[in-house]
Amino acid sequence: MLSIYYFAGIREAAGRNSEVLELPESVTDVQGLINLLAHRYPKELSLLTESDRVLVAVDQTVVKRDHQLRGDEEIAFFPPMTGG
Repeated sequence: MLSIYYFAGIREAAGRNSEVLELPESVTDVQGLINLLAHRYPKELSLLTESDRVLVAVDQTVVKRDHQLRGDEEIAFFPPMTGG
């Protein structure tokens, strides 16, 4: 089972802090998970598809969209950060 965590604006849009999801066999990487979540929640999680703006961490390490998933990881989605 994947433990999925949403932070800041993504958490607000999703209406939840986290969820647990069994990874379908058809989903093998982070981009596939993003596509699945955006399809399930098109209005709430449309920000996830903006790959240049959203950071994804797998087991507390920021990864690229082609990172392979096993199905038992902790996934975290972070919105764009700004600072000065």
